[in-house]
Amino acid sequence: MQILLIEDENALREIIEFHLMREGYQICSLGNANDALIAMEDAPPDLVLLDLMLPGLQGMQFLDIFRQKDHKTPVIIISARTSEEDIIKALERGADDYLPKPFSVRLLETKIKVALRRQGEQPDANCFESGGVKIQLESHKASSEGRELQLTQKEFDLLALFLRKPQKVFTRNQLLSMVWGYDSDLNSRTVDVHVAMLRKKLGECGSHVKTIPKIGYQWDPKVA
Repeated sequence: MQILLIEDENALREIIEFHLMREGYQICSLGNANDALIAMEDAPPDLVLLDLMLPGLQGMQFLDIFRQKDHKTPVIIISARTSEEDIIKALERGADDYLPKPFSVRLLETKIKVALRRQGEQPDANCFESGGVKIQLESHKASSEGRELQLTQKEFDLLALFLRKPQKVFTRNQLLSMVWGYDSDLNSRTVDVHVAMLRKKLGECGSHVKTIPKIGYQWDPKVA
């Protein structure tokens, strides 16, 4: 699970990051919301921990922008602003939970587990469908026009990225970083080979994987 942590207090951010990594979570830890907007495009989070009082773009402004882009991913507010008005405002504008500072790490971990469990209970939380292609993350199954696909792990991960973010243009380096875990122009051919294999297995639906010249790839369900 990828957690996006946005907290400008360095000491607290490091404490939260340490404990959550120990619990097995992957953490993208940032001190401002402006950088977070960029980071979440490259690596969509499974949950967001958001402080409200931040330098630059404020937490509530980030929440508004995030909810316009993503209506499902849980957001837990962690803030020293503890008035009833602040809490109600955050919940009304799309936060899933609110944890006033100071708080125990144990309570935070519990709230994260509850939020992720609720997300997993949603019938479509792990299922994505676009352009006749369907993928189920938990059961690791994929199909094209009702035909079950036999994909390698990398092909499956590529398809999952495309279907989770239709119309988004991924650079080759972004795909290398998100699927293979490294970033290098020298290995961009790796992406091209795997995309070609994925297209072949998708059959007619392979045309939805659109090549963006000199940049990378995009899943376009409108392409015939």
